[in-house]
Amino acid sequence: MTANDLSVWLRAREFIKKELDNDHVFSIWFGSIRLVSSTEDSVTLEVQNKFFKDMLLDRYTKLINSSIAKSCGKEMRVEFALKETSADAAAKPPLDHDAKEKAQAKPFWPFSRDKQEPGKEIGLNSKYTFDSFVIGPSNRFAHAASSAVCDSPAKAYNPLFIYGGVGLGKTHLMHAIGHKVLQKFPKAKVLYISSEEFTNQLIGAIQNRTTTKFREKYRHVDILLIDDIHFIAGKESTQEEFFHTFNTLYDAHKQIVVSSDRPPKEIQALEERLVSRFEWGLVTDVQPPDFETRMAILKKKSERETITLPDDVYYFLAEKIKSNIRELEGALIRIVAYAKLVGKEISVDMVKDVLKDMIKEGEKKITIDIIQKKVCEYFDMKLSDMKVKKRSRGIAYPRQIAMYLARQLTDYSLPEIGEYFGGRDHTTVMHAYDKIMTDLKVKKGLNELIDRVTDSIKIS
Repeated sequence: MTANDLSVWLRAREFIKKELDNDHVFSIWFGSIRLVSSTEDSVTLEVQNKFFKDMLLDRYTKLINSSIAKSCGKEMRVEFALKETSADAAAKPPLDHDAKEKAQAKPFWPFSRDKQEPGKEIGLNSKYTFDSFVIGPSNRFAHAASSAVCDSPAKAYNPLFIYGGVGLGKTHLMHAIGHKVLQKFPKAKVLYISSEEFTNQLIGAIQNRTTTKFREKYRHVDILLIDDIHFIAGKESTQEEFFHTFNTLYDAHKQIVVSSDRPPKEIQALEERLVSRFEWGLVTDVQPPDFETRMAILKKKSERETITLPDDVYYFLAEKIKSNIRELEGALIRIVAYAKLVGKEISVDMVKDVLKDMIKEGEKKITIDIIQKKVCEYFDMKLSDMKVKKRSRGIAYPRQIAMYLARQLTDYSLPEIGEYFGGRDHTTVMHAYDKIMTDLKVKKGLNELIDRVTDSIKIS
């Protein structure tokens, strides 16, 4: 590989750095990438591990491709090679040869010296572990990120920011991180707390003039897990205190994990300096679980509670309760409790009666307007793009997906669907439906995409 080949990536890096306009994010995600080979029409970049590769593909594909195209003066195929061979390898710190033996002898993470007493001030729920967490397409990325944090605390993914709706597993993952870190690093100091409790304790410390003690508690831990950070939005004193707590921990190479019901930029009245810091590391989301994951969640919960239900009951629950995991598990416990109290055998008819309030609330009429809106949100399109005559793939394919979903999820006729899409002919709708049906059989990842969009439509 020539010096000229290397300059391709060096120039591309500069384009990426300028576009990101954030030196910290650039350093984390692009600082360690190197060019390992190139041909006339392709370049191969080496990345740390599979998780790192997936992150780049998910978040930065367009940026990387466009930057390399600018650097080369033409479109190039970009491929990734893994530095580590294990598909599930976590992000590990680079070790020089001389330090290898020492690093193997003791953990690299700079944990606190005082041993944490079991159960003292850590606030973890013993039920929320990685073993009890059900992995599916809706949470796979967040789960992988959480696992990586446990293997390499305070390295690439610091802070880790997990967002998503109520009852989708954010809190579960945070507790699981705490438990796993304590298993790997028994002397680590781990603290889980909700941002509401953080605020209340701060108010109490100010009133009682014990702010020094308050700061010692939160700034002398190895990993801080703070839930529902959106609660501090608009609370100036709390944000000020948390800002300095964050800086102290981060500068001391301590791990910070934060959760919210929305991404940092969408939290109104949250100071920009906090938004910026939350985006330093990795921001990932959890979505409503798909049908298969809901089934697995029910089976897992039944196993833990030593419950056995007929398969058709599991199927009915998974089909009808789609909004979040908490409701799903709550419904299971509710019907089992009812059956025990009244001495009835559990059946679908009994479940329909016991859960009629939950099921009725969950059944909403799906309209083409909702479908178009959700597809546009997913693909970051304008709603007007659903009706225009543009045929560029970036618009045409999402529009075909929306037509497919309109036929799958509504009772509208083909001509009626066509009218919603700018007065298109029914044959256009039929072609779109057939194309997506064919692609679902051959395109890897399309099924997951359709499931995600469908779930967002059904809970809207």
